[in-house]
Amino acid sequence: MPEFDDAYGIRIVYDVYEAVEPRAVVQLLHGVGEHAGRYTALIEALVGPGYTVYADDHRGHGRTGLGQWGGDHAKLGRLGPGGLGAARDAVWTLSQRIREQHPDLPLVLLGHSWGSFLAQMLLDRHPDAYDAVVLSGSALRVPGSLNAGDLNAPWKHLGGSGMQWLSSDEQVGRDFVADPLTTSTPLARLFGPLETLKLLGRPRRDLGRDVPMLLMVGRDDTVGGPRSVHRLADAYRRRSGLTDVTTLVYPGARHEIFAEREQAAVRADLLAWLDERIPSRV
Repeated sequence: MPEFDDAYGIRIVYDVYEAVEPRAVVQLLHGVGEHAGRYTALIEALVGPGYTVYADDHRGHGRTGLGQWGGDHAKLGRLGPGGLGAARDAVWTLSQRIREQHPDLPLVLLGHSWGSFLAQMLLDRHPDAYDAVVLSGSALRVPGSLNAGDLNAPWKHLGGSGMQWLSSDEQVGRDFVADPLTTSTPLARLFGPLETLKLLGRPRRDLGRDVPMLLMVGRDDTVGGPRSVHRLADAYRRRSGLTDVTTLVYPGARHEIFAEREQAAVRADLLAWLDERIPSRV
């Protein structure tokens, strides 16, 4: 599997799924406490129609985290030296690698949850690097629009996995808990208070480039939910000057829309949106 060392010498592991006739590259950014291996169905759906996918295990997470922490599963999710900034910069290094390896292909940044926050930060810093951005399970990163409490509170009475906030399919929560490369430790405990505060921010004013953006969210998502995502979309229009901003809300869906009961329809919506904005090269 391909890998590279970040600025602190941490080895970042990633996968490349090559499309036969590539029309674009999608860089997939997973959420906190998880890893890229949980996105197999989405990756397969993208590769078939011509989207080559690059997906890393972020700093402290998945295979990267296991190597970083000497095989100690109890430390998965901890970012280590450099914290959030180092995690963001490692993802940017992969973006640069993709550009070097595929200079003629459009690059789509697709981030879920924490990955969507990293995507927001990267778009602020490097608007010229990305040709489209997709944010899933995202939020406006300001107090009051981002849930700092118990994400599973509405389903606490159900018992079970304790991860019902992820999906209305209980098996998703059970599989998450059983996965040796995940952790259910809350983000604030994993990152610590100072690094967690660094997640806060708003879309940059006058981005200088009109990047198409798709925001996808479950109506019952407790991280931000539709209200927060509509605020985020509005901020990208008003502050950043984006004119092509689409928001899709899925009734009955929770945080992980790509692991929901209607995931096939969610994937189809994503592909339809991408196909309208990225012409086929065949």
